[in-house]
Amino acid sequence: MSTPLGRDWLAANLPHQGAMSLLDAVVEWDDARLKAVANRHRDPSHPLRRGEELPIACAIEYAAQAAAAHGALLASRPSGPGMLVAVRSVEFNAARLDDVAGPLDIAVEPLGGGDSGVIYRFEVSTAGRPLATGRLTVAFAR
Repeated sequence: MSTPLGRDWLAANLPHQGAMSLLDAVVEWDDARLKAVANRHRDPSHPLRRGEELPIACAIEYAAQAAAAHGALLASRPSGPGMLVAVRSVEFNAARLDDVAGPLDIAVEPLGGGDSGVIYRFEVSTAGRPLATGRLTVAFAR
């Protein structure tokens, strides 16, 4: 397992900066998975809010940032910047994130990939209740 990594590590290792850095900490990680936590989904100034709410589709961005953190932790050589290019088999079990009382738990697991990109399975949950699940594909710029 691993030592938790906070916002300073995230800011130094991910392209997401300022308010768009959505994760608060990486709490566990190894070669096969990563778990992160986020607490600012109820913030009225959240950058992804639409009107008075944070739509459940924003869970995909939380998962993409967790995948980026996993990639940064595993990088033995630079892969180039990654870009979210596809999401598949997404299931939403809530309408929005801003009314979730507890922290968001974000888990990602790489399913396969290579020099051109990687596919991750993801789950965003709270207190063991899945809010969003699916797969995302990240392509690496060359």
